[in-house]
Amino acid sequence: MRRREFITLLGGGAAVGPLAARAQQPSIPVVGFLHTASRGALAHLAEGFRRGLAESELVEGRNVTVEYRWAENQADRLPALAADLVRRGASVIAAGGGSAQAAKNAAPTTPIVFLTTEDPMTLGWVESWNRPGGQMTGIYPFASALEAKRLGLLRDAVPTAKTIGVLIHANYAVSGRQLRDVEEAAGRLGLQFTVGRANSESDFDAAYATFVQQQAAALLVCASPFFNDRRHQLAALAIRHKLPAMFEFPEFAKAGGLMSYGNSIVDIYRQAGFYAGRIVKGAKPAELPVIQPTKFELVINLQTAKALGLSISDNLLTLADEVID
Repeated sequence: MRRREFITLLGGGAAVGPLAARAQQPSIPVVGFLHTASRGALAHLAEGFRRGLAESELVEGRNVTVEYRWAENQADRLPALAADLVRRGASVIAAGGGSAQAAKNAAPTTPIVFLTTEDPMTLGWVESWNRPGGQMTGIYPFASALEAKRLGLLRDAVPTAKTIGVLIHANYAVSGRQLRDVEEAAGRLGLQFTVGRANSESDFDAAYATFVQQQAAALLVCASPFFNDRRHQLAALAIRHKLPAMFEFPEFAKAGGLMSYGNSIVDIYRQAGFYAGRIVKGAKPAELPVIQPTKFELVINLQTAKALGLSISDNLLTLADEVID
């Protein structure tokens, strides 16, 4: 063999070697994270999700890639965002904030971990709680089914109240059930209530003004993903209008709301991350039972109570899981 040919063969072998080695390396799985809200307001949920992945021995940037898609409160963007996750090769999509149906439509064969306050069986997503039977499983918290309990706790905090303001996200799928629950609970408690409906931030001022005009002594803000992203604004409006307010998640009380009662939303996203990790590792969503959290937290913000000139009873403080001094 001629010397020049020999050198050429050596050079070619040196070039092929690294390429072959790279080709043999296992690809890093991609997990999709889809949400209706904005990244800035709910970054703590993504952190909870990553903690759940870590419990499945998946660390973002090391052995898993997480592709985040936030609709920035524009629900009409969800189909395109979900389709993009499919193009990115997501092996599972975690869908929160009312985005699960968009994910299902865009990815009819991709496993989906939903986080929903709507009954997934009624929606046709799963066949049963214990054996979902299809491409979807996830977390079904009771956030929207606790309005009666929240109303009772709010009455305990403001025992002199005769009329309660109720803020509803009118376009939320379960708002009708929420109002029925509030009406039944108010009847048992001997309370009157006045309803304010909001589908955009521009509706907030008018709704709060209505509560004041109707002489509401306190406010129940019903559960909704739309409200979660605006917790600071809603809490500030309640203080401005001197309305002791009850919300769904601890984040509302930490943002300045008087009280909250519900699941830990960060823990819900941790559970979703854990399920997503299990699916990446080979578990089938059809065989992963739908998780229904049963731990509920009562949080009371005494700083807000003081600002409102409200005294919280010792009995209620004893019931609280967390008191913000």
